[in-house]
Amino acid sequence: MKYQNPARTARSAKLFQRACRPIPGGVNSTARAVWSGWDPYPLFVDHGTGAYLYDADGNAYIDYLLGLGPMILGHRPANVTAAVVEQIQNRGTVFALPTEQEIQLAEKIIAAVPSVEQVRLCNTGTEAVIYSIRLARAFTGREKVIRFEGMYHGFSDAVYWSKHPNLEDAGPDDRPIAVPQGPGLSRCVGEELIILPWNDVDALRAAVGREGDSIAAILTEPVMCNTGCILPEPGYLQAMREIADSRGIVLIYDEVITGFRLSLAGGQGIYKIRPDISIFAKGLGGGYPVAALGGRRDIMKLVADGTVSMAGTYSANGIAVAAANAAMDELCEPGKYEALSARCERFYAGLADVFARHGLPAYVVGLGPVLQVWFAAKPIRNYRDAARYANHELFRLWWEGMLERGILFHPGAFENLFVSFAHSDPDIDRTLKMADQVAGLLKAHV
Repeated sequence: MKYQNPARTARSAKLFQRACRPIPGGVNSTARAVWSGWDPYPLFVDHGTGAYLYDADGNAYIDYLLGLGPMILGHRPANVTAAVVEQIQNRGTVFALPTEQEIQLAEKIIAAVPSVEQVRLCNTGTEAVIYSIRLARAFTGREKVIRFEGMYHGFSDAVYWSKHPNLEDAGPDDRPIAVPQGPGLSRCVGEELIILPWNDVDALRAAVGREGDSIAAILTEPVMCNTGCILPEPGYLQAMREIADSRGIVLIYDEVITGFRLSLAGGQGIYKIRPDISIFAKGLGGGYPVAALGGRRDIMKLVADGTVSMAGTYSANGIAVAAANAAMDELCEPGKYEALSARCERFYAGLADVFARHGLPAYVVGLGPVLQVWFAAKPIRNYRDAARYANHELFRLWWEGMLERGILFHPGAFENLFVSFAHSDPDIDRTLKMADQVAGLLKAHV
């Protein structure tokens, strides 16, 4: 596969060839790899500023990739950068002892998210998920965990199953089987998972009816953000809450993507659901690696008394805490999310108009500043719909056309576009103008 104009990314091509010698696959994360859509090579970045990213060839892009989500405030937000510099120059980075700044951050998170009564900091979302499952098992005395096909909750052995399985291996639609994401995962781990389709209340109720006394937790995103963007159907999250309560099951919300992005209280704030445990990461740190696990006081008591260990040399390190404190101060500004949502609604409407005028089988699904364009002739309500109906070839042409016109997002149809607080109305206008041009060219491929 080639880009439409390889000459404009020639330096990235050379850097990739060089990178493949010392680095397996030439990249340090699967999401940047050739097999994840960056074919024939990923773009190499020089720098980012606000809503813009600049590659090694000097091309400028309006950035909707946003580091796969962490850059909710845009690249190099001034207040966050200043806070990190001050921390490094005047305080330090790692102490293996607590600081007052950690208390301040915990208080801000608790004030923002009503379901969180106590919170502990971690380094990554994967780490926080590991701890959340451990806590749920310790609290309930049970072993099994429900997770949903098409979701991603980090790369730990405990949950790296049935993210995007081959449907031939994944069992029947109403009762999927656990499929490992790849080799190296112990089969016995999969026996502790109950895999279910998203947006299917009957399948959830049946699974809990069969095995409720052995289920420790239901682990879910409030919005499916790892198979494109798939919204919960009306009443689905409320039914999930009620089903969990009926059998004493811990409800865990993975808000790594949705937290501090869809609203100050995340997806649970939008849908007015209180999970028992919540996990936050990408939107919390203003572009720096930090995560948090918070929840009910009676569950977190197991951490407080040492029953469940939550450890980590780099947990609550000075850089992460300084960045998150500064980011939270910005996110708490009155009216901030309302303005962003209004801008996103105009973006959605503009894209929908473009696709309709050009007669393309495409539609936009999103909530606030996270969205995806589905090239599909049928509605997509879960992973299997996406696997069957999403047109990846047309999405690739859409992505290439937008990239050539200075609009950047992930080349995979199962990823998302992210809008930041740094994106302006002129940025949205330019994006819609480029979308109109590309949509006109795509008609020949339909």
